[in-house]
Amino acid sequence: MRHEEQARALVLAFGWNATAYQILNPGIVHWLWPEGEGVVGYFPGRRRWVAAGAPVCAPEHLDAAASAFEREAERHGARVSWFGADARFRATRSGRPGFSEVPVGAQPVWNPARWPAILAGKASLRAQVNRARNKGVEAVAWPSERAERNEALHRCLGEWLDTRGLPAMHFLVETEILGRLRDRRVFVAERGGEAVACLVASPVPARRGWLVEQIVRGHGAPNGTGSLLIDAAMRGLAADGAAYLTLGLAPLSRRAADAPLWLRGLLGWVRAHGRRFYNFEGLEAFKAKYVPDRWDSLTMITNEPVPRPATLYATADAFSGASVSPIAFLGRALSKALAQEVRTLGSTLSSAGRRT
Repeated sequence: MRHEEQARALVLAFGWNATAYQILNPGIVHWLWPEGEGVVGYFPGRRRWVAAGAPVCAPEHLDAAASAFEREAERHGARVSWFGADARFRATRSGRPGFSEVPVGAQPVWNPARWPAILAGKASLRAQVNRARNKGVEAVAWPSERAERNEALHRCLGEWLDTRGLPAMHFLVETEILGRLRDRRVFVAERGGEAVACLVASPVPARRGWLVEQIVRGHGAPNGTGSLLIDAAMRGLAADGAAYLTLGLAPLSRRAADAPLWLRGLLGWVRAHGRRFYNFEGLEAFKAKYVPDRWDSLTMITNEPVPRPATLYATADAFSGASVSPIAFLGRALSKALAQEVRTLGSTLSSAGRRT
């Protein structure tokens, strides 16, 4: 707990990259920089340590803190992968011998103060927001203490997870955060006095910003509820002085930095054939429809000349969680996808039978 409190204090003082607060999520280990004020959140694989974004420290100390962490990993016989590295951190590693990069996607960024103008200029967005309102949905800010204890929100989370093509993931996409809100902001969609959906945002303190970490919809949330929550978050956070907001990583986005030809082919194959489990293009399109100010490329930097399959496996291990291997995770995903297709087929046949 002492490490977690120290890590939280450093995040609130220096957290600049969008995933800074997420290093406080369950399952992430904290390395505190012995020579200065800094922390790295990471997943300790056996031969690869997967770091969650850049070191959290003063910007002038980024290189020193990262180098110290890499030396610590080397003492344990491990290499380091910096997952979700943005342009500021990449500048400390780009062009160095012995380092390589893998593009992982891009994240959309807004200044929330511009949101009213964006909404005014796009009729389709206004229609989505109004669709939810016309169904009796209202989006309001809740104190984190209320949201943590609310059974309806936890039920919405369970219903939302049931619709996902993949089992629950961890690391930088941890789903179980409703019980650990603390510094986060929560906006809740209420219908008839009952919570039917919520948006959870985590702070990016050094940029006066926020990362939208989750948008959770229960079965009772009508179409347009997600847009209504984003509208409420944009306006509420802007009123509190926010200057930066992101909806987070769109994995394998075509807007990401260039990759080697072999890697572009591999990522393209995953994007095309992984749709059964994860709709990469659909997620990117969802984020793009809100007309971001820009897209920031994110990469994975590893201290090896060429990314090896073991590095990609270690990254998958971090996201699947310590209790299950990536192979077992894929097996669960296949089972879940098959079960969903059986349910869909059953519903289709049942509807056809009623029509006849």
